[in-house]
Amino acid sequence: MQIKEIEQYLVSKAINKNLSKTSADPLGDFPNREEALIELKKLQNKLIHLQEKFYVDRRKKLLIVLQGMDTSGKNSTIRNVFYGVNPQYAHVASFDKPTRKELSYDFLWRVHREVPANGEIVIFDRSHYEDVLAVRVNELCPEEIWKKRFDHINNFEQLLHDEGTIIIKLYLHIDKETQKSRLQKRLDVPSKNWKFDPSDLIARSQWEQYEEAYEAVFKNTSHPHAPWYIVPSNKKWVRNLIVAQIITATLDELHLTYPKVDFDPNEIDIS
Repeated sequence: MQIKEIEQYLVSKAINKNLSKTSADPLGDFPNREEALIELKKLQNKLIHLQEKFYVDRRKKLLIVLQGMDTSGKNSTIRNVFYGVNPQYAHVASFDKPTRKELSYDFLWRVHREVPANGEIVIFDRSHYEDVLAVRVNELCPEEIWKKRFDHINNFEQLLHDEGTIIIKLYLHIDKETQKSRLQKRLDVPSKNWKFDPSDLIARSQWEQYEEAYEAVFKNTSHPHAPWYIVPSNKKWVRNLIVAQIITATLDELHLTYPKVDFDPNEIDIS
């Protein structure tokens, strides 16, 4: 998939993205499951080589933000797309409910500490966006406070961009029926019982409020230097392939090469 094809999943400020009317299945022609898994394997191998060049090049940093409703598959996406990458050059930062200490600082404090250094890839499993999503839906702070956070987030991401960070923000889009099926599976399959959290049902009852909150996020924070993509995620293999395509295409655009050495390898004799 080329950059132009990927752009069909890109959120544009000129387009009002209504999530309830946005398909959680892929757009246009898409390979079948068997072909998609073959293509994903190729992209996994390609990402391994691109990651090594990215690390050695060290001109840029890569931040990947993953958001989505419960059961949209953030962990599964990380596990499948980044299968085989070198953990020395990449890591995942997960953001759960903030601790008392974290709440005593500004809302970006715990996030800023986790951003990538030169040559690193960092994946945010949930992110600073929870402070305009969960905080908004659950009324954890006044509207006048969380609304200002859109500007804070934009300024924060502009700072990261100016310092050489490439930002990709991915919303893993599932519909309500798919979530119901996945939650039920967590109850029906004993080995998946541990994944079920009763609090997921509270968030599910707030589905429309979360959709509204995400629409505000897309409208206020999707920019060319920090774009949002809506990734259709009803089918896990579709989700994995599209995410892998977006990331490898972004790295391809850098035209990464190994650095030139200041010696002639042919003139060196190792005795």
